[in-house]
Amino acid sequence: MTWALSKGADILVVALGGNDGLRGIPPDETKKNLIGIVKKARIKNPEIKTLIAGMQMPDNMGPEFTERFKKLFPQIAKATKSRLIPFLIAGVGGNENLNQPDGIHPTTEGQKIVAENVWKILLPELTTKEP
Repeated sequence: MTWALSKGADILVVALGGNDGLRGIPPDETKKNLIGIVKKARIKNPEIKTLIAGMQMPDNMGPEFTERFKKLFPQIAKATKSRLIPFLIAGVGGNENLNQPDGIHPTTEGQKIVAENVWKILLPELTTKEP
């Protein structure tokens, strides 16, 4: 990730963790890693704005794991004083018509919805008020 910040970034969208969940990695480990990403970015640029993209797991991961994972992203956003994208793939996850045959990755139409989910939270961060 350091290379991505080599010139300094003003905004960082952290959209990671879904694969961790699907692999059954403990949510506390994912939380530690995501907080570490934000800390590294802030070392490079203390003024950087950060957005955390929330993710959820399918029910087949078990109710305890699914609930712990769902709560993870709001906790990270709060701990790092980041904006939260509540659920990155809202309106897409679980919808056969908006996902590729693997059932995980969005189609072109699904990607448009994902982009809108991000844009709703990102746009206010891009808007600067004139003095």
